[in-house]
Amino acid sequence: MPSYTEAISAAGGVPVLIPLGLGEEELLAIFDRIDGILLPGGGDVEPSLYHGNSHMTLWGIDPERDRTEFILSRLAVQHRKPVLAICRGIQVLNVALGGTLWEDIGSMIPDAIEHDISNGTPRNHLSHPVNIRQDSVLAKALGRTECRVNSIHHQAIRDVAPELMVTAHAPDNVIEGAEIPNHPFAVAVQWHPENMIADDPAMLSLFRALVEAAAQ
Repeated sequence: MPSYTEAISAAGGVPVLIPLGLGEEELLAIFDRIDGILLPGGGDVEPSLYHGNSHMTLWGIDPERDRTEFILSRLAVQHRKPVLAICRGIQVLNVALGGTLWEDIGSMIPDAIEHDISNGTPRNHLSHPVNIRQDSVLAKALGRTECRVNSIHHQAIRDVAPELMVTAHAPDNVIEGAEIPNHPFAVAVQWHPENMIADDPAMLSLFRALVEAAAQ
C-alpha cells in the first residue's frame, strides 16, 4: 500500500485510505468527500461474482474487499468521479460493470506469455511491451502509444464490460488497459505503475492525470 500513497503524494494529491467493514451509507458519505478513487492491486475477485469457476491458482479472495470496491467503482462511474484502477483494480472495475475474467492466464489462454513475474523479481522489472490505443486517455496521460511494463498478475479481463473500451494489449493480446469513454477520467491498467515512477516519468504522469482530473 505505501507505493500507492507515495505515488499519489508525488503526483500532488493527498491519499486517503478507506477501511473495509463500512456500511453502504458510510461509504457514500466518504465518497462524497473525496475527489477521486484509486482501485489498487491485490488478491483475486470472488469468481461467483462474474459467473466464473473456482481454480487452484486463486488466492487472496476477500468478499468484504470485493463488496467495498464494487460499491466505490459503481459510484465513481455513476457520479463521473475520476478513478484509476490498477492490476486487481482493472479486474474489479470490469466485473463491477458486468464483465468477466480469465481465472488463470497460464492455464486458460493458449500461447500466453508469462504475466505473473513475482517470484523474487523486483517489482519494477520490465516484463513485456504493451501497445496502447492512440486516441485513448491512457495514451494521452502517458504521452506514448507503446511502453514496457512490469507484470505481476495471473488473471485478466475476458469479456469486456459494456461501458469499458479496451485501450492496451500485451503481445499475446491479453488486455492490459481499459477506460470509460466520455467519462472525465476512468482509466484502468493491468500493470503496476506505482512501482515504476522512479524509473519512468510517464508512469508518474498517469497519477498526475488522476490528481488533475480530481482537482477539477
